[in-house]
Amino acid sequence: MDFLHSDWFLIILFILNIILLICSIISNIRIKNIHQKDKLFMEKLGNGKNIKEDLDKYMNRVANTEEEIRKLSLYYKELENKTQKCIQKVGIVRYNAYKDTGSDLSFAVCLLDEKNDGIVLNGIYARDMSNIYAKPLENGISKYKVTPEEQEAIDRAMNEGNRYLS
Repeated sequence: MDFLHSDWFLIILFILNIILLICSIISNIRIKNIHQKDKLFMEKLGNGKNIKEDLDKYMNRVANTEEEIRKLSLYYKELENKTQKCIQKVGIVRYNAYKDTGSDLSFAVCLLDEKNDGIVLNGIYARDMSNIYAKPLENGISKYKVTPEEQEAIDRAMNEGNRYLS
């Protein structure tokens, strides 16, 4: 304990402090030199511009692009859900409803979505009048009685997709 109170101990502590101060100064000088060399190196890589700034800009663009991709993905899913209910399948049958009219001016049209839900329209043409009837369909089946021409249009829509005319 006497050594801690002696002058030699204080001199040793003083010398150690000076050595630590010199080491600290040398370390700061080296860090500054490394920083300057790093800056020059980055400027050489960037053809006169600081490449770190370019990398920062690039990383920001990547982050923005990722956000846009996320938004587009959500939009795509929304569109996909909506298109399932759009008309995707059509079947058309032309026929002659009455023997005296000539030509196949009557028709049955079936319009279905992805789940085969939709309608079948039947347009009956006669010389003095025309009538159009609509029947709803669920899974390709109507709760109303369908004519053979309507059933053919339904079958075409369900099996052949988009073959419109016979």
